[in-house]
Amino acid sequence: MATCVTLESMGYKTYTCPIAKRCGGCELLAVPYELQLKRKQRAMEELFGEVCAQDGLSVDPIRGMDAPIAYRHKAATPFAPGSRTTGGRMRCGFYERGTHRIVYCKECLVEAKGARRILRDVARVADELHISAYAEDRGRGVLRHAIVRMGYATHESLLTIVTNGTTFPRAEQFVRRLRKLHPELTAIVQNVNDRRTNAILGTRNQTLFGSGIMHDELLGCTFEVGPTSFYQTNPAQTEVLYQLAIEELGEDGPAESATLLDAYCGTGTIGICAAAAARLRGRKLDVTGVEQVSNAVGCARRNARANELADTCHFVCADATTWMAERRRTSYDAVVLDPPRAGSTPEFLHGVASLAPQRIVYVSCNPMTQVRDLSLLREEGYRVQRIMPVDLFPHTKHIETVVSLSR
Repeated sequence: MATCVTLESMGYKTYTCPIAKRCGGCELLAVPYELQLKRKQRAMEELFGEVCAQDGLSVDPIRGMDAPIAYRHKAATPFAPGSRTTGGRMRCGFYERGTHRIVYCKECLVEAKGARRILRDVARVADELHISAYAEDRGRGVLRHAIVRMGYATHESLLTIVTNGTTFPRAEQFVRRLRKLHPELTAIVQNVNDRRTNAILGTRNQTLFGSGIMHDELLGCTFEVGPTSFYQTNPAQTEVLYQLAIEELGEDGPAESATLLDAYCGTGTIGICAAAAARLRGRKLDVTGVEQVSNAVGCARRNARANELADTCHFVCADATTWMAERRRTSYDAVVLDPPRAGSTPEFLHGVASLAPQRIVYVSCNPMTQVRDLSLLREEGYRVQRIMPVDLFPHTKHIETVVSLSR
């Protein structure tokens, strides 16, 4: 009788999800995690093959997770009016792959423990209070989405309720009931989005309970997280990513102090972590962060004060390309950049080169645009020193990379 060979019999651990095929969020879930990492490693070696050949190096082994579950500390759900199949109850869960049909989810394998339960209870309490769900086709109803952030290194959590307009009937009762069910919630915020758009969040916020923010920690530094803050959803791997970037900024700089430009700085996480690491080594790192979103800059300044680094970390609200063009005579020992998925621009990269940093550390959530941008930096006289992939999103095709360059 032939032996049945399975992935488990070959020593691979597999994960299952009852809605995996419909949800589509974890498109690689059926692939054992060890094989996922091998595939991603090969993909990065192929993508960076020409760069490696030009500069005589190889791609570092990808940094994966020991246990690739419950890593997402941010969870969200859309809402829709009830149907026959739900017995009239408000629908919540995930959008089915390629559609706006909602697939119910009781628990999610990759979300932090308890996050999905909070989202389900938002729908249940809203039903009990007769608070209507948003009907996307008609543009009517109150509840559009809910987003919960769970602390990675703290016990704080933030729930954001997205409503279709400022009106939130029975909001006090809603908050009171939800807090009774989930005393772990430390802040609840109403976000107003009255546009006919696929974007989840609007620009207006009103605090319903608590301070309206939560705090979390990365590499020993404390950070404020608000309803619209960009904050990585996998903090454990974010620490790996940031640690690699900080190490590549160089241990061989000036003995007493050095200067760093943190472009696309957001709420200042990378620059602040780098300055804190320098302080632990008895050095001073003067960080200038540039970000064009004013709310993020205000948050970055508060984060610097919270970590007692306001004297060394300074944040500017400006377009980074324009800001650099106005400071042609300024120089920095190093530049770190973490642009959006579209990558950087030729104008920005030429501006960075004009500042003449000895070292550039490029953190990317899209290695394909990063490879494109590296060719421009090479034209400016920089050479790639190291390529380091990090798996921030197990069971998906996404890969983040840290690339260091020097002159």
